Amino acid sequence: MKFLGGLAAVLAVVAAADDTAILYKEIARNANQSLLWGPYRPNLYFGVRPRIPKSLMGGLMWSKVENFQDVQNNFRHTCEQGDGMKGYGWDEFDARSGGVQTVYDEGNGIDVRTMFVKIPGGSNGGSWAARIRGTVRKDAPPDLKTTVVFYASLEGLGALEVENLEPVGYEGDVTLKGESDGLGEYKLVVTGGRGYHPKNSHAAYEEKPLDRTFVNSLTAPDQILWQTKPILFKMLKESVDKYIEKYGEENAPPPSQVYTINHNPGPGNIHMIQKVFEGNFEFDVIFNSGSSGKEYFSSDVSKFIENTSKGFFERFIATFDPKPPFDVEKLQRFGTNLFSNLLGGLGYFYGDSVVDRSYAPEYDEENEGFWEETQDAREKHQEQLEGPSELFTTIPSRSFFPRGFYWDEGFHLIPIADWDMDLALEIVKSWFNLMDADGWIGREQILGAEARSKVPQEFQTQYPHYANPPTLFFIIDALITKIGALNGTTPPVKETLGQKPTSVHLKNPDLALYYLRELYPKLKAHYHWFRRTQAGDLKSYDRDAFSSKEGYRWRGRTPQHILTSGLDDYPRPQPPHPGELHVDLMSWMGMMTKSLKNIATLLQMDDDVAELTTIETAILRNIDDLHWSEKEKCYCDATIDDFEENALVCHKGYISLFPFLTGLLDPKSEKLGHILNLLGDEEELWSEFGLRSLSKKDELYGTAENYWRGPVWMNMNYLAVAQLLKYAQTPGPYQEKSKDLYSRLRLNLIRTVFDSWQETGFAWEQYNPETGKGQRTQHFTGWTSLVVKIMGMPDLSGGKWQVGHDEL
Repeated sequence: MKFLGGLAAVLAVVAAADDTAILYKEIARNANQSLLWGPYRPNLYFGVRPRIPKSLMGGLMWSKVENFQDVQNNFRHTCEQGDGMKGYGWDEFDARSGGVQTVYDEGNGIDVRTMFVKIPGGSNGGSWAARIRGTVRKDAPPDLKTTVVFYASLEGLGALEVENLEPVGYEGDVTLKGESDGLGEYKLVVTGGRGYHPKNSHAAYEEKPLDRTFVNSLTAPDQILWQTKPILFKMLKESVDKYIEKYGEENAPPPSQVYTINHNPGPGNIHMIQKVFEGNFEFDVIFNSGSSGKEYFSSDVSKFIENTSKGFFERFIATFDPKPPFDVEKLQRFGTNLFSNLLGGLGYFYGDSVVDRSYAPEYDEENEGFWEETQDAREKHQEQLEGPSELFTTIPSRSFFPRGFYWDEGFHLIPIADWDMDLALEIVKSWFNLMDADGWIGREQILGAEARSKVPQEFQTQYPHYANPPTLFFIIDALITKIGALNGTTPPVKETLGQKPTSVHLKNPDLALYYLRELYPKLKAHYHWFRRTQAGDLKSYDRDAFSSKEGYRWRGRTPQHILTSGLDDYPRPQPPHPGELHVDLMSWMGMMTKSLKNIATLLQMDDDVAELTTIETAILRNIDDLHWSEKEKCYCDATIDDFEENALVCHKGYISLFPFLTGLLDPKSEKLGHILNLLGDEEELWSEFGLRSLSKKDELYGTAENYWRGPVWMNMNYLAVAQLLKYAQTPGPYQEKSKDLYSRLRLNLIRTVFDSWQETGFAWEQYNPETGKGQRTQHFTGWTSLVVKIMGMPDLSGGKWQVGHDEL
């Protein structure tokens, strides 16, 4: 009987596990439905696609057509820093419902607003609609002439054709009908819309009146479908040549007539749909999924737009809960803008990638002068195309970095996890699905020809011995913290849970545990790949340390850069040496070990917990033994000097803070006091605009590329302010000092990003430590958006600061 009772208990556990697995798969299916469609082509001002490898895609292009000179340079499609926009981006955005974006196109004299809504229903990801609205800018003529092209293309198998053929052009709607894998049957309608159209007395107008919509359907090879603008320009050139041939240059029609495509609707895998307007305009693009059983029209779209927008601001306030002095509407609106653009940078990428799997022995970087050997090995160009792979990720900048970056993504997901934990976990899973059999994930995901077109060739190849900071573990930690907050094992995290958790993983912790259990083998493999491939050499040299194993060195080193560290040109020991040890990588390994131990504890993997506890202890001891400089009172990289002895090389800056930034310092440690002194010293790292990346006293401050040699970066400042808050709330000898630094740094960071945003219309990649001005890449709404998290941190100043009428 005992056996039967035991068997019943085992069967009950198995059944419960099976139930969780079934429930998890159903939830994953539902998540895929609500996340199937989106403006997942963030490199474009507006581009739509589903999370299906080869499928239907849409996009928007426009230009003013006032003269013959400007059109070629003024056609908008891909986000470009040189377009001279007065600002662009999402005012509101949610990945599951849609949002509103405005493009302030000064060069074309028009502001283009795109309102995108998702309409659930059916079995193929539902329907969607986009309302395109153009408003002439105040400094442009009210009768401004604008040509607008919406295009639809279909990669892979399936069909897409114009349903209602009209010989001269369409006075009303244009309807495409299609069918493709994963979408079933569907219709795409581009409505007639509202607005005036240019009229002219030229004979060409009689043949082709501009109050019609023109369609040119074409079949092109799949691999060039992404090159929509060149395809359009070829169509326009054919039309221009015809007009010139027929009427001559002296009697050519006006530009608004000349720059129209030949009207040739029909079957094809790319369809250009063109309208020409005078003044303001509006039209809708409506995708009706055949499986939904309902057809939607412009009147429905208006209601969906209103409902989508209605609760957004309230949800933002409930989720991020900006605290004094940032709990005023203009700063809250600033926060919604930055967060919406972070989330609106969500993209789905599919394609092959360039990887060098030669495993050349030079890549081990074991000899003195190794950087010259690795350069020679790279110049053999043994890279090959791999894949295809797919990735669902946010991006750092739509204009400059429209692709996935491994270490950026962990920072991006910190606020996204508060807004939509399920989405954050889906993105983490997508990244770990890229992992190879050894445990490697490429640090930069340049998938397909379109992505490669934005990257210089010398930076396209990925190397399986190159690492990158493992920031995705931040999100796993956030999940564990939030599970603990819900079941009472850790204090509730009020500012992140909002009103109540809407995440299915948080509502049902069994699902969160199932997710972690499924992901854990990959996390573990990735961790051991780091330990294996980025190990430092402690045995060949005389180094006095607690452990003979725990020391780490970034591979991919050159004399001036360690791109793999993320802190590209930050000063390191010179010349590079195979005996180097890097304190930032050691700190990341400490953070990673703690995180993996927390997961193993939760999953009751006792052997792993024991192993990871031993490693964690060794790392914490070795950080001090190998990297603490008693002379400089900070953490430093280590190298081997001319006498083959261990030597510390101290360039004070972000690197010096890393054990603090990654949460590895004890609140009572004397070293914490020294780190706080360095951090708060105005002659070293402290500036009124945030913490400098390199000390003002360092001889290399502001030199050469000056990328990580002084400028203020928001990701590192976020880590600093988060750790200062932790120590400010923990009893200890440095609590008051931490509280003071925390309060002042928090204020400085928000003021820096807000002031620059107000002045320029953009968030920036980095900020000048002397002036606070944004610099380098504009529209950098990746980790700079972490300011929304900083705004939600508590005010510990006792109400010392207020927001003035025009400034903080």
